[in-house]
Amino acid sequence: MGLFVLRQHIILILISMELMLLAINLIFVIYSIYYNDILGQIFSFFILIIAAAESALGLAILVVYYRVRGGIAVSLLTLLKS
Repeated sequence: MGLFVLRQHIILILISMELMLLAINLIFVIYSIYYNDILGQIFSFFILIIAAAESALGLAILVVYYRVRGGIAVSLLTLLKS
């Protein structure tokens, strides 16, 4: 929902993606405990690593884009193509 409803704010889009990944992690951990298998916790750990790298890279791109263009509105992101 967050990706479609909050299309005008890039920071809120990133937060929505992080919330989705954390929900997936919670499901993996719950099923891992329920079935007494550690594989779900290992998958959850790797998803957390990928989510942290994605957040760091996305925020770094936003900082550079803000310095160049002076704003981070989604409507201005079409200028990345040039």
